[in-house]
Amino acid sequence: MADIVTLTLNPAVDVATAVDRLVPGDKLRCAPPLVHPGGGGINVARVAARLGGDVIALYAAGGPTGELLQQLLREEELTCEALRIAGTTRENLAVQDKSTGQEFRFVLPGPALSPSEWQGGLSRCAQLAGQTSFVVASGSLPPGVPDDFHARLSSRLGPGARLVVDSSGPALKAALEAGVFAVKPSLTELRQLTGEPLDTRAEQLEACRRLVRTGRAMMVALSLGREGAMLVSAQGAWRAAGLPVTVAGTIGAGDSFVGGLVCALVRNEPPQEALRHAMAASAATVQERGTALCDAGKVRLLLQRVEVERL
Repeated sequence: MADIVTLTLNPAVDVATAVDRLVPGDKLRCAPPLVHPGGGGINVARVAARLGGDVIALYAAGGPTGELLQQLLREEELTCEALRIAGTTRENLAVQDKSTGQEFRFVLPGPALSPSEWQGGLSRCAQLAGQTSFVVASGSLPPGVPDDFHARLSSRLGPGARLVVDSSGPALKAALEAGVFAVKPSLTELRQLTGEPLDTRAEQLEACRRLVRTGRAMMVALSLGREGAMLVSAQGAWRAAGLPVTVAGTIGAGDSFVGGLVCALVRNEPPQEALRHAMAASAATVQERGTALCDAGKVRLLLQRVEVERL
């Protein structure tokens, strides 16, 4: 059994390009595209593998785009398994406006999954997960999949498996109601979840601690964008400031954070060290274009620069 199992029901082939200037109505000449396998759990697995993790990526795939996705994953030599679906895997497009440096991301909904398809994903994920595995369910849920999918997955895992959920909206709420090992909301997602403004660090910290106290999550990793991140568990709370790096793109930064975090937790690193590894992986990724994701050597260098304070 792998130490880390990732599940991606709504993966994508990610295409990234650039134009001199984004102008409505004009025919825009694009730079040569960068094409990578994408989707939350797939990106987490790609990062975890680069950082030395024992990981398997389970993902849905169908149609010609699904075949391309599998080919891209084979080229990365990632241990993975495709769940065959009738629909066609989606593509996502990211376009950088070189005149401003702004990045525009066009995200398609993905194919609808039948009950037998998503239920098959539940069963196979539970089979792949060992009693001590970390299971990372990351990314959006495609059409046809119920909001309580992650909650159902939690009930199917063995008693020692630890479920990490990186989702949003009703899916995140349902997962927390069932109880999970860890979640990684953004500040916007935490505001939506709590219905509170959470304008101050103290309010953000209390919202995370409340999730831990009520047993909805044993660990909460709150991403704060350029401001860094906060990690809260029963053992304490820590904050890491964002690293001053040159940002080439933000796609996959959150997934890289999760990959770095889980790899450290698998090695039984304490929470503050897991936060350091998560921050380094995320910072290394934003220096890459498209969804090239982080390089292990850059992660090791950045790790020395991450400062973590106890709250």
